[in-house]
Amino acid sequence: MTTPLQVTTAKLRIPVTAADHARGPVDAPVTLVEYGDFQCRFCGAAYPNLAEVLRQRGDQVRLVYRHFPIANVHPYAESAAEAAEAAGRRGRFWEMHDWLFEHQDQLDPVHLSLGVEQLGLPADEVDAEVKGHADADRVRRDFVGGIRSGVNGTPSLFVNDIRHDGGYDLADLLAAVDAAANG
Repeated sequence: MTTPLQVTTAKLRIPVTAADHARGPVDAPVTLVEYGDFQCRFCGAAYPNLAEVLRQRGDQVRLVYRHFPIANVHPYAESAAEAAEAAGRRGRFWEMHDWLFEHQDQLDPVHLSLGVEQLGLPADEVDAEVKGHADADRVRRDFVGGIRSGVNGTPSLFVNDIRHDGGYDLADLLAAVDAAANG
């Protein structure tokens, strides 16, 4: 006798709140949550596609970014996440997010500091906050929430609280958003 294959769909265990970093309308019919790592090349490949989804479906999608730095593989991922949080406290999370993905090969401390300066942020303050791990708790909370939701790699995407197990190319993402908006 054989047992039928059981398919388990991972669900987002930590609900989206006002404390999350989000782009797009709060009342959008589709919420796309990304657990990402700024140094992950796959997250870097997904980044322009997610931006294009927002451009094409701007009234239908809210994108939420949560940190999932895989530090044993990406040595600068945690400091990049903490720099993004430091920028976020100054109302500039998304500008730092974009800079980090657009400069993935420049996340070492010297280049990161230059990026902070390019964005017009106080480099000395941000550097001190990153070195002092002022935002380590926030990054860790995101990471633990990802683990609880079944995240085991990056990027991990959830569409309306259900893990998206498809690809992160533009066609797959638009299809997932359209299915969620119409379903």
